[in-house]
Amino acid sequence: MAERKRVVILGAGFAGLRAAQTLAKQAMDITIVDRRNHHTFQPLLYQVALAVLNPSDIAQPIRAVFRHNSNVEVLMDEAIGFDTDRRRVDLRSGAQLTYDYLIVATGSTHSYFGQDEWSKLAPGLKTIEDAVEIRRRVLLAFELAEREMLEKGTHPELNFVIIGGGPTGVELAGAISDIAKLYMRRDFRHIDPSQAKVLILEGSPSILAAYPEDLRESAVRQLNDLGVQVLTGQHVTDVQPGYVILGTGPDARRIDTVVTLWAAGVQASPLGKLLKVEIDRRGCVLVDQFLNPKNHPEIFICGDLAHVEQDGRQVPGTAQPAMQMGVHAAKLILADINGEKRTPFHYFDKGDMATIGRKAAIAKVIWPFKAHMSGFPAWIVWLVIHISFLINFRSRFSVFRQWAYTYLFFKDGARLIVGSQNLPGWNEQQVEEKLDLNAPELTAKR
Repeated sequence: MAERKRVVILGAGFAGLRAAQTLAKQAMDITIVDRRNHHTFQPLLYQVALAVLNPSDIAQPIRAVFRHNSNVEVLMDEAIGFDTDRRRVDLRSGAQLTYDYLIVATGSTHSYFGQDEWSKLAPGLKTIEDAVEIRRRVLLAFELAEREMLEKGTHPELNFVIIGGGPTGVELAGAISDIAKLYMRRDFRHIDPSQAKVLILEGSPSILAAYPEDLRESAVRQLNDLGVQVLTGQHVTDVQPGYVILGTGPDARRIDTVVTLWAAGVQASPLGKLLKVEIDRRGCVLVDQFLNPKNHPEIFICGDLAHVEQDGRQVPGTAQPAMQMGVHAAKLILADINGEKRTPFHYFDKGDMATIGRKAAIAKVIWPFKAHMSGFPAWIVWLVIHISFLINFRSRFSVFRQWAYTYLFFKDGARLIVGSQNLPGWNEQQVEEKLDLNAPELTAKR
């Protein structure tokens, strides 16, 4: 009887999860390692960030996904090193895992282009924690404005600035506009949330650069209809508490902001460097047609971490190719075990879509038919596809129910503020002054 193969999968995102699901019923031992205990459906993170959905609606415990697969074990841990000669992974906990096959699918993180100090002032959106923090900041801005209006009769302009005009930036901008103009318009007594301004700052000549020109133009029109101002060719040179700077020298321009969000760039997981294989400038691992780094047929790189070339272009780091890579890597492992010939990976592009706001979206459909769609029809297609890809029936049902309740009746969603009640550049100094026990008026009272 042949020895059971051991497969270690790093990362339980789209690629890692699909690889594990493909292998789960085979006669092998599988270990999934992830820093978190849940899989997150990232395309809907912005819906959590803008209080439409709860975190539990788009996340599923990894153990729950594989509870009926006794050959799959899950470790909440993190890889910090490799010994590829001995086929070993070193974990932060001190544990070591040996493998016959290794699938690395640890995704990507935010890139601040060398200005990492901006991360505290302009959070990005990659995790549930990011989404909850963005929700806190956006909702808190309205609460602080209401309080300040009551106390002083005025408040800072409610400017929400999103740096980056890719799909995430567009989705965040449209959702902020929706929540301000539709869902909170009657909730405050001293401010008018609909007067909030949402700005997208994009350094290149247009937003959504990966989409055809007609869809890019449609996206700008739909954003303008929502009251979102799109500023292209604008390079952010500094991010400070309460404002950002565009340009340099005498042409520099300051834009005040109550909340600044980052959607301008990503970089690959650092594990690519730790593997000591060839990587590109973003840290993505250069792989061959079988998703292997050079000289390592036992290692598969999938998802955002993989630099895969097809038809002269790099396959995009989105959910659709990540899922296909995960499934294909699993099939190549099975082919090896069964003594079959490996088949090259080929990305089957079904199209791209981006939601812009309530009943607003764009979609480039390639399969099962070719079409460019905008507005409400594109939004319906986006909604159906994203619900269908959620992990299980409970998630699909709860998300659809929450969407219907929120979108049809303009109800509250998940508008909870948790954590600090301070915003960078707004009330931090005021709070410190109120708590200063050495202030003259407090000293006199003591």
